[in-house]
Amino acid sequence: MADKCSEGLLNGAVPGEQGKQEKSVKRGNWGNQIEFVLTSVGYAVGLGNVWRFPYLCYRNGGGAFMFPYFIMLVFCGIPLFFMELSFGQFASQGCLGVWRVSPMFKGVGYGMMVVSTYIGIYYNVVICIAFYYFFVSMTHVLPWTYCSNPWNTPDCVGVLDGNLSNRATLNFTQLLNTTQKRTSPSEEYWRRYVLNLSDDIGNLGEVRLPLLGCLGVSWVVVFLCLIKGVKSSGKVVYFTATFPYVVLTILFVRGITLEGALTGIMYYLTPQWDKILNAKVWGDAASQIFYSLGCAWGGLITMASYNKFNNNCYRDSIIISITNCATSVYAGFVIFSILGFMANHLGVDVSKVADHGPGLAFVAYPEALTLLPISPLWSILFFFMLILLGLGTQFCLLETLVTAIVDEVGNEWIIRKKTFVTLGVAVAGFLLGVPLTTQAGIYWLLLMDNYAASFSLVVISCIMCVAIMYIYGHRNYFKDIEMMLGFPPPLFFQICWRFISPAIIFFILVFTVIQYRPISYNDYVYPTWAISIGFLMALSSVICIPIYAIYKVCRSEGDTLLERLKNATKASKDWGPALPEHRSGRYAPAFSPSTESHLEVQPLQPEKGQSEAAAASPVQGSNGSAHSQDSRL
Repeated sequence: MADKCSEGLLNGAVPGEQGKQEKSVKRGNWGNQIEFVLTSVGYAVGLGNVWRFPYLCYRNGGGAFMFPYFIMLVFCGIPLFFMELSFGQFASQGCLGVWRVSPMFKGVGYGMMVVSTYIGIYYNVVICIAFYYFFVSMTHVLPWTYCSNPWNTPDCVGVLDGNLSNRATLNFTQLLNTTQKRTSPSEEYWRRYVLNLSDDIGNLGEVRLPLLGCLGVSWVVVFLCLIKGVKSSGKVVYFTATFPYVVLTILFVRGITLEGALTGIMYYLTPQWDKILNAKVWGDAASQIFYSLGCAWGGLITMASYNKFNNNCYRDSIIISITNCATSVYAGFVIFSILGFMANHLGVDVSKVADHGPGLAFVAYPEALTLLPISPLWSILFFFMLILLGLGTQFCLLETLVTAIVDEVGNEWIIRKKTFVTLGVAVAGFLLGVPLTTQAGIYWLLLMDNYAASFSLVVISCIMCVAIMYIYGHRNYFKDIEMMLGFPPPLFFQICWRFISPAIIFFILVFTVIQYRPISYNDYVYPTWAISIGFLMALSSVICIPIYAIYKVCRSEGDTLLERLKNATKASKDWGPALPEHRSGRYAPAFSPSTESHLEVQPLQPEKGQSEAAAASPVQGSNGSAHSQDSRL
């Protein structure tokens, strides 16, 4: 018996904790807490921090924009981040399994899956374009430097073209923008060569084979990094989450040494306090915080579900949220120092060269890089940084879908075959991304970005807050967090979760509706049928919530509708901590195995007990650990 106990201890199966080892082996955990923090930072810090925030900041009052931005971070961003991390960590389940807390709202989890699917499809296409620019930058002269290429038009005017007699000619050309629009070599390279852009979203044209190949590379990289789930991705993030900061610092040091860099930075930071009274500025600040942190995508819940039960996710949420926002501000210095240099070189205002989104990443910034000595090196570094920023988010998007599927099925077979589930999701993502590599692909990419992941995220997040705080009950949830962390959530977070954060989310929703404008791309205005498809994509994730709620109410027990509603919203019996040793208090089973063992070991009939022990001692599992008969003795 002693030998058997020692053998069980070597295998990690101490008496009463056999389920703990099995659970961690089955589902997996982070190797250490640094892996979780780095993965979450990589998830939150994405392309938007580089190509959206700096533009929003200068457009909305420069340094004055920082005030509403950090107000929204404190009252909405960090509380929502903490809520999602604690939600996933407490139940150790993905975005579907956590809704055992109130089964009627499981449609929120399906909505998160739909949103993550849309984002995962088009996000990897952006990464594949960054891969393409990364590869073509490995040359002596960047292909978008001059206007002497077959794809260039007579309107092309390059900042380094030899046909420009002097600087004054260039400035004069810039002043004539009202009568003759200047197109840069980088813009024509982007539109006429990389995309070979068609004239309409319905005219798909041909598949751009170089982009298709890079899309395949992107998905292969993502799959290989997730081939063993969080065990493999947790090692990769040591590089993918940290190296972008090295590149940002290199580009920043190079940027601030250039002539005109200070002008660009001042343009970025100079506060325009009159704009702080504009509701649009506050709306942009709230939206940027909300979308930048990745709330309501399902990724935060999924990543936290692989934490240890007692991990201090309160501390993690503050660290990750502040790191995300600090990165956005830092990236603004990197972007505007280079743009200020280019504006100075062209003799124009910084606003003439500032852009956001793909226009910044693939047109404005690449053109500015051509002015630097050894421009291919800076281009390689910049696009490598974009690739890493994108991959950090893409890892979590794919893991969200895979974890939800595996947790929902939950049997031994699918847990063992999780790698094949990951492969299947990756292949499906690649095939669904192929239309985005056609000549009309950029139109579809922007359509998905503007509609599939916009107001639907706000609706999902708002319903999640209401379901946890008011349906499940704020007192219950605060007790859950106290059980998990050893202390209840601070009073500030309790107030934010119940009142302030839902109010801000509702404000974002109203702001989004009021500020809605039909999507356009440069001079191209989307047709009505395309915008209708965009609304259908947005609706497809939100509609999951009422459909599943109706289904659950119909399947619930009860003679009246009110009884069915109560049963459908009541927490299921298996809600709570995943491991038996953590199920204490109101989650403790009515008749636990430990109680049974205490009853059996009472020495009322010692002879019988000894004979049972002798009979039970040979029983071992295939891994050498003792079966439950031993633990009872």
